[in-house]
Amino acid sequence: MPQDRILALYLAHRGALVNYANGIVGDRARAEDVVQEAFLRFAATREKPDEAIERPPAYLYRIVRNLAIDRTRQRTREERQQGEEPAWWMLPDTPRTPEQEALHRQELARISSALEALSPEARLAVEMHRFGGYTLSEIADRLNISVATAHRLVRGAMVKIALRLGAQSDE
Repeated sequence: MPQDRILALYLAHRGALVNYANGIVGDRARAEDVVQEAFLRFAATREKPDEAIERPPAYLYRIVRNLAIDRTRQRTREERQQGEEPAWWMLPDTPRTPEQEALHRQELARISSALEALSPEARLAVEMHRFGGYTLSEIADRLNISVATAHRLVRGAMVKIALRLGAQSDE
């Protein structure tokens, strides 16, 4: 299809195409954008002379319809994402007071001390399970022990840590 004929077809149907797109996207400015993009895609068909378009106006309307639906879906998806609460790890941390920071550091030191008091095997099992997110089966494979033994190691270490932290907080 010659370029001048494509332009004439577009200009003849432009107003109706904008109205058609506006009915789908619900916004005149977005409808204008859709129609302009549709024209660019329609004009690109000139570069494919072996593919003759049987009904050019219907083809142009179909391009507008598909683009308008795509834009509406994209807009809905973006609005849904904006309406969601951000993940907890994306929120800014509230600043601690110096007293809170000191208490936090003391608690970390107590936990570190409690971990150091464990046997190396028990400490590794707890670290893998609680900090690394490993399953008991994965811990058992890594330490060459049974799953039951891995469970006993983790459970026993957690009890020792809790008792030690409880005893230190009573002091």
